[in-house]
Amino acid sequence: MFVKICGLSTTQDVEAAVRAGADAVGFVLTASPRRVSPEQARRLVAAVPEGVLSVAVFRDEPLDQVRRDARAAGVGAVQLHGEHPASAFAELRDLGLTLVRATSAAFAAGASCGDFGEDLLLLDSPVPGSGESWDWSALGEAPPSGRWMLAGGLAPANVAEAVALARPWGVDVSSGVEVRRGVKSPELIEEFLRRVRAAEQG
Repeated sequence: MFVKICGLSTTQDVEAAVRAGADAVGFVLTASPRRVSPEQARRLVAAVPEGVLSVAVFRDEPLDQVRRDARAAGVGAVQLHGEHPASAFAELRDLGLTLVRATSAAFAAGASCGDFGEDLLLLDSPVPGSGESWDWSALGEAPPSGRWMLAGGLAPANVAEAVALARPWGVDVSSGVEVRRGVKSPELIEEFLRRVRAAEQG
């Protein structure tokens, strides 16, 4: 199962996520307690080994700023939060980066990864970015197709249950592996990955 650890802001965070076995690491380049500058992100990306996807996360920024900041950060992927039209993903395609569409699970009915031209789909809680848990079981009844990640309120204590109920292709966590807002815990990151891998084994 694909695992993304998001909201990293220090080299130690990146090293902890990589050491634990994360498939992707996310850097927030939009308004957030976890926000880093494109220059900071570039220094963090330097600590990401080949084979681990580095993701720049945006929310309401104009596409020309997304393009500029993603290039400055040197990431391998761009994640757009919110209700962006398919044209936004088409416009960014020439960057040659993996494109991630992040939206509320309230819009998940009948969803399919690629509907908007994205490479990966992320379904967050009804209040995206809040870290609040929500009813994952509804997705299990008619899960999206393709490469989609479950997010929103995940933590070591509940990720196995969430995986069993929603049957996602991947999972994304940020606040659930923090000791306080914006401060990651290497131990919680490791435990999260351990619980995900155990859930994969059944």
